[in-house]
Amino acid sequence: GNMVEWCLPQDIDLEGVEFKSMASGSHKIQSDFIYFRKGLCFGLACFANMPVESELERGARMKSVGILSPSYTLLYRYMHFLENQVRHQLEMPGHYSHLEAFYDDKKGVLPDIKGTPSSQQPVHWLPSIHRYMYPEMKITHPAGCMSQFIKFFGEQILVLWKFALLRKRILIFSPPPVGVVCYRVYCCCCLANVSLPGLGGTVPESKPFFYVNVADIEMLETEVSYVACTTEKIFEQKRDLYDVYVDNQNVKTHHEHLQPLLKINNADKEKYRRLNDQRQMLMYSQEVGEDCSSCEEDLFILFFMEQNNRIFQTLMEVSASQDKTLTADHARGMGLDPQGDRSFLMDLLEVYGIDVMLVIDNPCCT
Repeated sequence: GNMVEWCLPQDIDLEGVEFKSMASGSHKIQSDFIYFRKGLCFGLACFANMPVESELERGARMKSVGILSPSYTLLYRYMHFLENQVRHQLEMPGHYSHLEAFYDDKKGVLPDIKGTPSSQQPVHWLPSIHRYMYPEMKITHPAGCMSQFIKFFGEQILVLWKFALLRKRILIFSPPPVGVVCYRVYCCCCLANVSLPGLGGTVPESKPFFYVNVADIEMLETEVSYVACTTEKIFEQKRDLYDVYVDNQNVKTHHEHLQPLLKINNADKEKYRRLNDQRQMLMYSQEVGEDCSSCEEDLFILFFMEQNNRIFQTLMEVSASQDKTLTADHARGMGLDPQGDRSFLMDLLEVYGIDVMLVIDNPCCT
């Protein structure tokens, strides 16, 4: 099995990190990178696999070099260093001077990673972010990561958007390499950003767990909301651990009451068309040199944040009105389909505890 070969500080609790930092099935690939969560910290590890003429190592030497931080937003800065160091460790095992110097230079005060998050402790995944704060959410990724996410899922991103907004437990399966799948976890979390003050104090946070494996099962059993990815097919059978299972482009749920959310309706198609139109305009403006400051990630995050804000702004206004009645016109104004999104709206009102009465049962009465 995997083992922790070396670490600093030496007294830190790293139980299970040897499986988080080397994805199951990695022996079939040459290199990868993995984001993961360990207690209150987030980790980034770079993995590499090198053939060796050694019976003891069964012809292959595999290592991961990783770091832990209270926030995942800064980890990307050290990707290049970790990639170099894992190669160094494969070629010169046991030489840790570069890693020691790195630790001495960067070390900070880590929280007790044995603990579990509580409402009193600061959290580093932000369930709602103000517009001026959103760049802090960024995970730097290969150029076009958001573009790849949209191309990969197509209109299905509107299905994922609804599940993310409802704070469901979303598990993404993929064989290795898992690095690009960790970015899909991040993109999914970006779908649910809301920047309205005073919303959802009691709503569970949508947490990016990134890579998980069978060693995380006990921890996942206690979570009410998360987005994660795995390379282990056995998770599909453990239905009590997730609400939504994503296998390749196939998004599915075993909960009967969530089945209607899997259908793409006309309002979803219209949103997808608008998103693509905005992307085309951005690309055109970059080509003609008018706009070099905007990027696709900004557009993507703001598109869904503004959509979410519009929905919650309307719901809060209706809940503050005298009759608290939500009509088909309200639904259309929020960019939703009065019929196709009815079950989504009902779930939304329940999850966020918004006191509103829906009157869009009968199409002829709208």
